[in-house]
Amino acid sequence: MTVSSMATGLFLAFGFPGLPEMLIVLVICLVLFGGAKLPSLMRNLGRSANEFKRGMSESGEDEDEATDRTDEKV
Repeated sequence: MTVSSMATGLFLAFGFPGLPEMLIVLVICLVLFGGAKLPSLMRNLGRSANEFKRGMSESGEDEDEATDRTDEKV
């Protein structure tokens, strides 16, 4: 059994979060962080996600360059 099939089975067992669950999470976030802090929190979350994606693509390019360098040595 692969990891992806186990993850799919896990999601199907518990179900995806629907509208009521998302509203509950939103209310909890509003209570914890307040209405004024929430936009900056979401902005920072988006920036960190973009930075993570950029880092992942750069690491893939670094691996390709390392593979090219090893091929040149041989």
